[in-house]
Amino acid sequence: MPIKSYLTKINLTHPKQLQTLVENRRVFNMQNCELNVFETYQNAYHIPLTFNDLVITSMVRGKKMMHLYDEPAFEYLPGETLIVPANKSMVIDFPEADMQNPTQCIALAIDASYVKQTMNFMNSYYNTETDNHEWTLQFSQYHFSNDNEISDIINKLIRVCSSGELAKDIFADLAMKELLIRLVQSQYLKRISAEKDSNNNQGKAHFILHYIQEHLTEKIAVDALSRQVYLSRNVFFKWFKEQFGITPLDYINSERVKLAKQLLADSSNSVSSVSMQCGFSDVNYFIRLFRKLEGITPKAYKDCIMYTRQ
Repeated sequence: MPIKSYLTKINLTHPKQLQTLVENRRVFNMQNCELNVFETYQNAYHIPLTFNDLVITSMVRGKKMMHLYDEPAFEYLPGETLIVPANKSMVIDFPEADMQNPTQCIALAIDASYVKQTMNFMNSYYNTETDNHEWTLQFSQYHFSNDNEISDIINKLIRVCSSGELAKDIFADLAMKELLIRLVQSQYLKRISAEKDSNNNQGKAHFILHYIQEHLTEKIAVDALSRQVYLSRNVFFKWFKEQFGITPLDYINSERVKLAKQLLADSSNSVSSVSMQCGFSDVNYFIRLFRKLEGITPKAYKDCIMYTRQ
C-alpha cells in the first residue's frame, strides 16, 4: 500500500472559544453532508461517539485508540481514514492528548440517500456484461491508509465546506462522490487482489492481477496486459482505472515495492540486487519510487529492519 498521505492541518480552535477539552466540535452543515472537526486537549478514555449517518473520519494530528466493531482496540493515526455505518458506536481513548499535543480529526457524515445515489451511479456506469458485480461500501474493510488522491479529495472537502463560496454545495457534492468512488474502488482492489490466486479464472479482474503477480519480476508493458484480456490498450487502461481507481503502472509499482520490502528484510540482499529482482532496470528509479511510496529510501528501510533485530 502507498505511504500514508497526511491531511493539511486545520487551524486549532482558539483557547477562548473551546467549549470542552474533550472532543470539542466545530460543525459545517452542507446540503448532503455535515463536516465535523473534533479536537481533544487532555487525556480521556472510553468516550462514545455515534452518528445518525454514514461517517468517513480522517485523523489530522495526534493519536487515538479506537474501539470499533467489537474488535481489539487499534491505534488511529494521522494519514488514516475510517468508514463507520450509521448508528454504529465508536468508543475512543485519548492517551497522549494535552494542550501542547491535541488530537484533531474530521468526521464527514453523509446523507444515506446520497450514498445510495452514488452507488447506483457506479453500478450503472462502471459495470459491463463481462465484469458485473455490485458496487457497495464494505464495512468489513473500514480502515484505510490515505494515498495522495484520497487526501487531496478530503482536503478539498474541508476547504469547500469551511468556505463562504455560494457554490460550495455543488463543489462538495462532486468531491463527496469522488471520495466514495475512490474508497469503494480501493476496497474492490484489495478484495480481488486477495482472491486472485484462487479465482484467477473467475473474470478479467482476477485474471489480470494474477498475471501481474506471476510476472512481477519481469518487464510488464501495458500493451502486453491488454492483449491478455483481449482489449485495446486505451480500453484496457480505462477499464483498469475504473475498476481499481489506479493505473496499471501504479498497481505494478506498488506490488513491486511490497516485494522489495520482503527482500530487503534479508540481510544478504543489497539494494541493487533487490531492485533487479523486483523487475526494475534502473536502481535510481527504484530508489525514488520506493521513497515516494514508503517515505524512506530502501537503504533506510533495510537499516531499520536490521536495527529492530539487534
